[in-house]
Order: sequence, then structure tokens, then C-alpha cells
Amino acid sequence: MRALLLSVIAWLAIAGIAHAECDCLWQGSFVEVQARADLVVSGMVAVGKGNSIDLAIQRQLRGDIDEPEIRIWLKTGDYCRPEPDLFPVGSEWVMALYRIEEDVPGGFNPHTPNVSYGRPGDYMLSSCGGYWLHRSGEWVTGNLVAAPRWVREPKMTPVLLDLVAAFIKGEVTAQTLAEASREDPATRQLMLDTKAFLRDED
Repeated sequence: MRALLLSVIAWLAIAGIAHAECDCLWQGSFVEVQARADLVVSGMVAVGKGNSIDLAIQRQLRGDIDEPEIRIWLKTGDYCRPEPDLFPVGSEWVMALYRIEEDVPGGFNPHTPNVSYGRPGDYMLSSCGGYWLHRSGEWVTGNLVAAPRWVREPKMTPVLLDLVAAFIKGEVTAQTLAEASREDPATRQLMLDTKAFLRDED
């Protein structure tokens, strides 16, 4: 009976955590928030468990890390992070991440190891700005630059990941990204077709 009671209490605690809300101010689009993050990477979601995902890193845009995969902790309780369901296995993203440096009191329950604040050495993804961009092949979309607050998928023309990487390196301006995101898709496709044609001619 005691074991059943403890299980019910644990379930109620987890249910309460799941419905808690966070409260934060909008920190800006990706071009603004990425500079404050510890790590900016592009990768694919390899595994999802509880409120965490494992991201297989395909490209490091800023920061230094040797691991091929990193664990990223998402929404639980009142932590201001996106819901795990937004990042299904196999989906591809560009993320600006914060490294978890220390344990948080009450942040880890050994009875629910997959529902946690996160472990030191792992990373967390904030929902208080444009901290992630959806990637499809070599193109990204999302709250990249000068987009409305809290709009995750604003109407925009996809932008080349290489152009985003160049911005992070300081080689192009935010204005260049903004112009690329407003470019007419038909014009862009014509340019790509022309480049492909010229390559074939060579």
C-alpha cells in the first residue's frame, strides 16, 4: 500500500510539473540571442527521452565541442524551454544552446531520470527568443532576424545555412540575412538554376 501511495504522489508531482508555466521576456531573434549562447550547432535529433533530446552534431557554428552527440534538456516544470514534442527524432535544427554548469536543487529526481532540469555538462535550450531554426537540407527557417516576438515560423524565404554561418563568423551583416529572408523565392530559384546550368556548361 505504501508503494502505491508513493507512486500516486510521484505521479501527481510529475503531472503538476508538466502543467507549470514559465514567465520570461523575449530576448530577440536568432541573430541577437546566438551571440550570448555557449554553443551554436546544426544537427539532427537522434534520440528523445522525457524532456531531453540527443542531438547528433553535423556542423559546429560557434563554440568548441568534441562529442559527436550532445544531450539537450527541454521543457519541464516552469523552466522556460520549448516542449520536447517540437523536436521529433530525425528532425534537423540549428540551435543556440546554454551549457548547464551546476546542479540545481531539486532539479534531478532519480525516480524520473528522464524528466529533469539537466546534468552539468549537458545543454539547455531556451524558449525566450529565437534560439532554434528549423533546417531542411542546407536551408533554414524560423525567427532568424527582425521577426515578430514569439512567432516561431514567420513567413519568410528559407536562408542558406552557409549564410547564417557567415553571419556568426562576422563575415556578413544581419541586414544581409534580412534581405535574404525577404527575397522572392522564384528569383532565388532562377539564380540557383542559372548557377547549376553554368556548372554543367563548364
